[in-house]
Amino acid sequence: MEEMSLPVVFEQARKIHQAASDSSVDQDAVSKGCEFLRKCEDMIGKLGLFSANETKEDISTSNLKYILVPYYLGELTEKIAQEDRIQILKASQAKLKEFISFCEAMEFLSKEELESIQATANTLADQRAKKIARFKRQKAAESKLLEIKERRERRGRSTRAAALSSPVEAGEEDLEEDDGEEEREAWLTTISLALCKAFDLLEMLKKEEEMLVAIKERLSQEGDDEFSQSILDERAKKAEAWHRSAASRARYTKPAAPITCATFAQDVIEGRADVSQFHEHKHQPMIFGPTSLVSQNPTSERERIAAQVFQPHYRLPTMSIEEAGLKEMEIMNKWQENTAKFIEESNSSWHNDNKKLRPGEDDEDEDDDAAQDKARAWDDWKDDNPRGAGNKKLTPCG
Repeated sequence: MEEMSLPVVFEQARKIHQAASDSSVDQDAVSKGCEFLRKCEDMIGKLGLFSANETKEDISTSNLKYILVPYYLGELTEKIAQEDRIQILKASQAKLKEFISFCEAMEFLSKEELESIQATANTLADQRAKKIARFKRQKAAESKLLEIKERRERRGRSTRAAALSSPVEAGEEDLEEDDGEEEREAWLTTISLALCKAFDLLEMLKKEEEMLVAIKERLSQEGDDEFSQSILDERAKKAEAWHRSAASRARYTKPAAPITCATFAQDVIEGRADVSQFHEHKHQPMIFGPTSLVSQNPTSERERIAAQVFQPHYRLPTMSIEEAGLKEMEIMNKWQENTAKFIEESNSSWHNDNKKLRPGEDDEDEDDDAAQDKARAWDDWKDDNPRGAGNKKLTPCG
């Protein structure tokens, strides 16, 4: 480890933290991750990467990720299994507070967010409002990270396709600038997301510490000098299970990508699928809401509504790209058939010269002639008999 550089040590620690967040890992891996992170702290202090006079705008993009070292260390420290659980909780809280205070000094939080966080919630309504605001910020950060990830994947696919078709030399500098800005945006969003999680974890650790201290005091008052190890183990197991379930619920929401011919071809190229596999272009709609209901098929109207509690701010697609293309092709085929039929009818002899008389067409012509004669006779009579000619009351001396 002594010969490893700072980026390599940080990457190793980040992988261990990611594995510990996604699933349970053994204590050896947790201890190794904590050792890597402590090494990162020593190297950052020796190199002097951060200064108290700087803000987030003054920090280079390559150094932004090292701000997360105290947060990673606080989360991994909390997962250490030790007899004295209270000391572990205190050490984890100290690292989380260090991370939060450093982010405040670097102005990662706006004044409004800082005031809302520092404000004391005296009532349950205030606590609920703070949690809802924090949850909204966390969801916004997760959605932004997903958007950046999808953008990178699309750019990577287009770059590989362009490289296969023809070598591209122009515009490489613009791509590098875009990648740099995108990387900076991704790390800033990751730090914002880590801040939201750090506040939640800090509250949970405080409650757990208060609970353990209360149990210790109660046992000491009852005359038992030795701390009951069985009760401690039971409480630690419950807390561990609760934290694991909370971590699994706090994972990034990964919406299923719509299945299209292009994505299936990309899977075949990259070896994730076989050409002989049967592929149906069916759209699976995204489902949000509680995990207990999303993973099951709702059987009642109440469960169906409960599974749709947390919905995205945008309208969800109702069909896949392939289904939309097939529908557009069907509409165009019908339109072309109707257009060809109309053109054929307009150019046919039936429409121009050799019109076939329909039954009763001669009678209609005779009726038209009789009506015309009647109208002419009526006009002649009106000329011979002006209006009011037979009314004697209109004459002045009649």
